[in-house]
Amino acid sequence: MDPSEKKRNAAKASLEFIEPGMILGVGTGSTVNELIELLPTVRDRIDKLVSSSSATSELLEKTGFEVSTLNEVGDVDLYIDGADEANKRLHLVKGGGGALTREKVLAGAARRFVCIVDEAKLVGMLGSFPLPIEVLPMAQAFVARKLVKLRAQPIWREGFVTDNGNHILDVHELNISNPLEMETRLNQIPGVLTVGIFAHRPADILLIADDNGVREMRG
Repeated sequence: MDPSEKKRNAAKASLEFIEPGMILGVGTGSTVNELIELLPTVRDRIDKLVSSSSATSELLEKTGFEVSTLNEVGDVDLYIDGADEANKRLHLVKGGGGALTREKVLAGAARRFVCIVDEAKLVGMLGSFPLPIEVLPMAQAFVARKLVKLRAQPIWREGFVTDNGNHILDVHELNISNPLEMETRLNQIPGVLTVGIFAHRPADILLIADDNGVREMRG
């Protein structure tokens, strides 16, 4: 089974968590794009939609949905998003698409967070995928120096600006054996807006698509 089919299967499995009258948060990325294509089939269950990026909002609007802001809706009933890595504790690395800050805000505002991935994203320890960190542009070099002291290799994602007007450092060779501790530690560096470790607010449900279908892990 090719990866795009697995992504579609994971996205399809998440539809059952959308209940009538829900305020739904929608993430960003290739797996979520599969979900957006399927959302019209459950349009009657969705009260309002909130999006984690300009790219997602554009796709939702093309599909005929009106996108609300989080300030307008308050809390979110359900947030569905993908991940770049996930472990068995449902800790995640996110931000490959650069939308990690708004994704983390929506995950924090959500009563339930369902993460949709293919089996390749499930890892024993987070950190093989370079960790995205959103930083204020004026603090980029300062934050990078702090990361080098942690024996990591930060690389500026050149030519990319987030929806918030900031830069991304993709951090290689970082030891994330304790995701909770590392998330806290990195958050303390002045100039860091958001760290792509989702451990303090992990997924509630992980839907993992493989050749045999979709299996579910719960935190």
